Amino acid sequence: MKLTVLGCYGPYPPGGGCCSGYLLQENNCNILIDCGNGVLSRLQEHLDYQDLDAVILSHLHADHVSDIMIMRYGLEIAYNRGERSEPLHLYAPDTPGEEFDRLPYKNAYTVKALQPGKELQVGPFAIRVRTGVHAVPSMAMHITSASGTLVYSGDTEYYPELEQFASGADLFLCEANFTEADIENGLPNHLSTAQAARLAAAAGVKKLLLTHHHPERDLTKSLKEAEKYFPAAEQAREGLSYDVAT
Repeated sequence: MKLTVLGCYGPYPPGGGCCSGYLLQENNCNILIDCGNGVLSRLQEHLDYQDLDAVILSHLHADHVSDIMIMRYGLEIAYNRGERSEPLHLYAPDTPGEEFDRLPYKNAYTVKALQPGKELQVGPFAIRVRTGVHAVPSMAMHITSASGTLVYSGDTEYYPELEQFASGADLFLCEANFTEADIENGLPNHLSTAQAARLAAAAGVKKLLLTHHHPERDLTKSLKEAEKYFPAAEQAREGLSYDVAT
């Protein structure tokens, strides 16, 4: 199982950066997790987007979905030319309803709602989701194959159930948009790097990859806050690939 970071910033990117997007691959199966602005361009440095088997959106904020609205044009053109035999499978929370209703587009996507508690199978990947704590419903993902387990937090505040959800994961891809000072100042909807690290340590994960970087915060300082609780924590870097179970 290989994870490639296409974009890792939010709620907007710095110059040359992209918002959230992660390519997960195993046994010729290709899943795109989130598709924020800039991700479609970055994806094509690694894979023809026509070769995607599915897209899974953690939630329906623009920094996680905006390039879905662009990819659809290429998919529709390919379908009309006979280069695609079916629409691309797209999974997302069905709330807010007005945002979910914007996702279908002609023959580009088959859109299905993510259902907490119900397992989704895509190629070799068994996927479970649960709802986090965010301004809109945002799904954490537990993704397992024969080669390992990836847990992705989605965008969320701290909630104790996330520890159990991530328990024993080979790789915990965890949002960490805030510093400890941000949390002390009462900013909502996101984790700090220290909170993410404490969750990772309590869950006994093997690797912690911090993501959803705020473009105006000092990543070196943020990483030091995480290392107090999980010394091997890493900041996600765009363009890098990670073997989930090694």
